[in-house]
Amino acid sequence: MNRIASISLAVALGLAAGCSPAQTPPKTAENAVTTTAAPPPRNTHSDQQVNLSAEIRKMCNIDDADRAPKFDFDSSLLASNDREILAQVARCFTTGPLKGRSLTLTGRADPRGEAEYNMNLGEARATSVRTYLANLGIASNRMSETSRGALDATGHDEETWRRDRRVDVDLVP
Repeated sequence: MNRIASISLAVALGLAAGCSPAQTPPKTAENAVTTTAAPPPRNTHSDQQVNLSAEIRKMCNIDDADRAPKFDFDSSLLASNDREILAQVARCFTTGPLKGRSLTLTGRADPRGEAEYNMNLGEARATSVRTYLANLGIASNRMSETSRGALDATGHDEETWRRDRRVDVDLVP
């Protein structure tokens, strides 16, 4: 089975297991889990992988501007910094100023893989963020996900490719 099929299968199984009524996960940042089939990280993440829209940052009073969004190459694992930012997003969307509002998650990749692979990787990244936010209490029907793969990628070296590997979190108008 190829890597993309393995990722997709693991994500689907994880989501199915997460939907079981007998296994309702706790709604805390410490106990929330992410679903991913990627191997363990090769190194420690130092900055975030999600990119919040300016509107969400402002309305939720989240300051993440000093951290560049990134995923490790060929990975859909969430970094600890992302968990903290996403916990703030979840609080804002469940009990804060954006309570009841919806959001869109757009997974992205750098341009080095084939188009289909990058679209699948972007989807796996968006699914990873969606699963985490759902475990923190945001209703699944208030989140939509999509992948742009490498369609909007602008990177040309490791530093700029790193910025292409992200999930954009936007408020639905």
